[in-house]
Amino acid sequence: MAKYSSKINKIRTFALSLVFLGFIVMYLGIFFKEKPILMTIFMLLGLLSIIASTVVYFWIGMLSTRTVQVICPSCQKPTKILGRVDICMHCNEPLTLDQKLEGKEFDEKYNSKKETSAK
Repeated sequence: MAKYSSKINKIRTFALSLVFLGFIVMYLGIFFKEKPILMTIFMLLGLLSIIASTVVYFWIGMLSTRTVQVICPSCQKPTKILGRVDICMHCNEPLTLDQKLEGKEFDEKYNSKKETSAK
């Protein structure tokens, strides 16, 4: 069985990985001290990765303010649902607001455009 995570947490994890990737690329630039152009390219690529991370964090923050907040029936904690189906951020309980999907096996494919138009 695949391990699922809430969409908001997935996007936050991606943004955090961009920060670390940026630092690693910048540190790789240190190995090219003798070639200032190459070192500058690595430093700029690392900086761009960190800036991209900031943009993603800002985007998910803005998106998070517009999501539907529900109380998880399993753990009784507030969580946010993004899309037709999502997972509780705290206990990984499958959640949906679509009555047609209640009782069905959880599948992230329910959020895709192809899956919605096919039904």
